Amino acid sequence: MVYANPVEAELASGKFYDRLGMAFYLSPDKLEGDYAPVRFERELRLVRRFCQAGDVLDVGCSTGAFLFQLQTRHPGNYRITGTDVAGAALDYAESRGVAVIRDSFLEHDFGERRFDAVTFWAVMEHLVQPKRFLKQAASILRPAGHCLILVPNLRSLAVRLVGKKYRYIMPDHVNYFSEDSLRRFAAEEPALEFVALGSCHFNPVVILQDFCARGERVAEAERARLLKRTTRWKQHPSMSPLKWAYGCVEAALASARLADNIFIVLRKKR
Repeated sequence: MVYANPVEAELASGKFYDRLGMAFYLSPDKLEGDYAPVRFERELRLVRRFCQAGDVLDVGCSTGAFLFQLQTRHPGNYRITGTDVAGAALDYAESRGVAVIRDSFLEHDFGERRFDAVTFWAVMEHLVQPKRFLKQAASILRPAGHCLILVPNLRSLAVRLVGKKYRYIMPDHVNYFSEDSLRRFAAEEPALEFVALGSCHFNPVVILQDFCARGERVAEAERARLLKRTTRWKQHPSMSPLKWAYGCVEAALASARLADNIFIVLRKKR
């Protein structure tokens, strides 16, 4: 695992993400993109594959879009809860019917409550103490419950082509994983056993933009606008042939472990 050292105090404490709430997480473009039905297609498929019903906790839930989609698509199957350090984002999640925990995930007293799935979607790369988060997740899973983790892929085609100019090599990301390092990281938690590992997501627009850019940080507003545009493209009927071709490219990259993200699925030992 590649990691940043030292880490800015504001990132370590989580205050950075709380401050980012109104400017980024709650911007109209970001909300439209996050709440688009196509936004969390891959993550939803993963959860349905390994957890068809039960209690689901999303760590780093932001505005609650993933949990909202899970509940909307499968009403009555799941009891959903989200936790985050960004207060304004949690306010919005609650307004959309998502139950939230406002404590620090590491410090919250879950008592006897246990979950069938704990998810970390693009979260572990932000954490100064990822091992403690994984241990806490293991402690609150029911026997045979699943922990699902998705992180950027340090060995992706995007990183190979763009290098340091790639927008997701950024100060906010204090850990970087390859498939091997993600699996080794997961193996350090004795209460969890390995189930599955894979690669997914591919954004050619980001690769093209970053390849042509000068390597400066992409503004949050621009990231939000691009998310809104790409989710609209995916939903437009005229884009169906292109979406099919895109899916073929993504599948090829995933089979070669070169897609933008990698995921790992772990199971609580009985």
